[in-house]
Amino acid sequence: MRWVAFPRIALGLALAALAALVLIGINEAGYRESNRALEDIGEAQRARLALNELLQGVVDAETGQRGYLLTGEARYREPYDKAVTEIGGNLARLRVLYAARPDELARTERLADHVARKLAEMDVSIRLRERGSEDAWKFVLTTDVGREEMNAIRAEANELVAISNRSLVVGQAQIGKSLGLARAGIALVALAGLFAFWLYLRQTHALRLAGERQQEALQHERNALEAEVSERTATLAELATHLQNVRESERGFLARELHDELGSLLTAAKLDVARLKSRLADSPDALQRLQHLTELLNSGIALKRRIIEDLRPSSLSNLGLVASLEILGREFADQSGIPVEMALEPVTLDESRQLTIYRMVQECLTNIGKYAQASEATIVLKNYDNHVIVEVSDNGKGFDVNNIRPTTHGLAGMRHRVQAANGKLTVASTVGAGTRLSAMLPAPRR
Repeated sequence: MRWVAFPRIALGLALAALAALVLIGINEAGYRESNRALEDIGEAQRARLALNELLQGVVDAETGQRGYLLTGEARYREPYDKAVTEIGGNLARLRVLYAARPDELARTERLADHVARKLAEMDVSIRLRERGSEDAWKFVLTTDVGREEMNAIRAEANELVAISNRSLVVGQAQIGKSLGLARAGIALVALAGLFAFWLYLRQTHALRLAGERQQEALQHERNALEAEVSERTATLAELATHLQNVRESERGFLARELHDELGSLLTAAKLDVARLKSRLADSPDALQRLQHLTELLNSGIALKRRIIEDLRPSSLSNLGLVASLEILGREFADQSGIPVEMALEPVTLDESRQLTIYRMVQECLTNIGKYAQASEATIVLKNYDNHVIVEVSDNGKGFDVNNIRPTTHGLAGMRHRVQAANGKLTVASTVGAGTRLSAMLPAPRR
């Protein structure tokens, strides 16, 4: 599925990259054209400003000339002198601005000639006025030379202003064109981006659906495996319970057989030995041998009793659970040398649960004697309203309950035995602080 989806993802990425490149190209082209148009507009504005200042300078010079000629006072000549000095700078600025434009530069030169002739005409009249030649300067003033030059200056300046205005219009149009191109490019890129985003969403949706289907398949397989494991576990638990019941039944059968058959044979043999002893009273050697045989028979009978008690404790059926646990605790204390403190309350349980508690305590005491290295042990049996709790604890070396070896079958067997009786086994142990096993089994209400 991923390999099928890869070309679509690659197509979306290619479209996005192409759209980005197109947008960058459009923006770069628009930026350059706009800069060029702005430069042209700037030059046109500077040219208009220089032309306006030039015309204003010529007008100021003519005004100063007329004031001086009429009054003869030097203060009326100041605008003329100031304008004359500024006119040259304005012409120089125009030459620089039009340096790359031959037509405009030619017009600027013609404008400069007209300005020079106009300034020359005004200079002549002022000099004549300074000399006191009143008729001469009036004659110069009344001629049409100054008016013609002024009209020519205005004509050339207006033409240059018109050229500047056309440059402004062209620049503005170019900027508008660049903005329109950028707008179209952005719209195109936006559409391409939306299309790529649509492809991405579609592919994401397809991948999500594929993932959901895969998760559903995995969940189905997981559920099937869990059901199979649960079924196998239940089957194994039933098999273990059956084997445990069969084991106890076999033990009971062996105990009865040993008690009935072997017990009868040993008892009969002991009676026969007693009869022989009465008949061979005159033979000391024979009596000694018969006495030894009697001791062997007694040992065999005692061994038979221990085997029977290990297979199926008769005290459990004859004396009850509390007495059986007391006997078990005393025998363990005598054999191991570990004192056992017992706090046992009478309980009412069926034979199966009594045997479960007895086997659990027996296994716990066996483990304490083998592994715990304890100096004392405790057996507690408590009877509550609807359940029974039995606890076996010691003050031995303990162990880590989170690191129990898989080959430790004693705890697993006890746990299964308790769970088969609908109970719960709890193991609490700390390294160096002893161990406590607690089992809770349901009991009928009193």
